[in-house]
Amino acid sequence: MTAPADDLLVLVDPQVVFADPGVSPWGSPMFGAAVGAMRELADAAGPDATVVTRFVADPALGGSWGRYYEDWPFALVPDDDPLYAVVPELDRLGARVVTAGTFGKWPVLRDLVAPGARVRVAGVATDCCVLSTVLPMADAGITVEVVADACAGSTPENHARALDAMRLFAPQVLIV
Repeated sequence: MTAPADDLLVLVDPQVVFADPGVSPWGSPMFGAAVGAMRELADAAGPDATVVTRFVADPALGGSWGRYYEDWPFALVPDDDPLYAVVPELDRLGARVVTAGTFGKWPVLRDLVAPGARVRVAGVATDCCVLSTVLPMADAGITVEVVADACAGSTPENHARALDAMRLFAPQVLIV
């Protein structure tokens, strides 16, 4: 197991399911513009300091997730379905990949981040999985830098709203 990192890049859910509205109803119209910035960040950070997260449906979670998947039954495919693949632009980074069935990825990132670390975050969707990953990180004492142009929201308006909401958490959360 790798020791927790003091400086880490987290790319939240850069997957096919979120990359193109023509492929999935969860596709972000902003993804094409953000993926190049994600790749630049990953190239600069290097594979040892980069973690890619994946969302994969987990209906066994129960509770409100049951209703959620009633609304989004297309997502109930196996973990290895091409919909859940990391996009080709980021698939060959050599970075660690962690998977969770929840919006927020902090539970699967916690052991990879040193106490008091600085973490840069980018990914999709700014207004869902990015937001719900960033706020628990801040609560845990992590300094989080959200790289705005390397994030993609469900819409440009929702992207801006999420960035504005995260700005409220300065100095723990910084929008860069």
